[in-house]
Amino acid sequence: MGEQQPVVNAEFFVAKLSEAKITFERALDCKHTEFDDLYPYMLEHPQFFWYKRYVAWSQLLTIAGLCDELSFPWREQFSPQQVAYVEQRVMSAKVLDFWFEKNDSKEHAQR
Repeated sequence: MGEQQPVVNAEFFVAKLSEAKITFERALDCKHTEFDDLYPYMLEHPQFFWYKRYVAWSQLLTIAGLCDELSFPWREQFSPQQVAYVEQRVMSAKVLDFWFEKNDSKEHAQR
């Protein structure tokens, strides 16, 4: 008979958004991400870290956008300041400098 289709719900998207947020934050901190494994020969190039941040930001925006389209709650995963950055969609110097509201916070140091 017919196969059952996998269920994709809000919980799935929120989990993926959380993963994307962690990846972006690790990219901001120049920490290892899955992207490093895809292009190990690029680690020597300074531009790689900027590209890695751009890719992580794009992934975060894509998943947040899908959550919006599907009316899944996603804003609770972020501070109000971070929500504003995501809604503005542009990865500006302000996002890079102030994503972590306090760069000396425990949360920032643990990631």
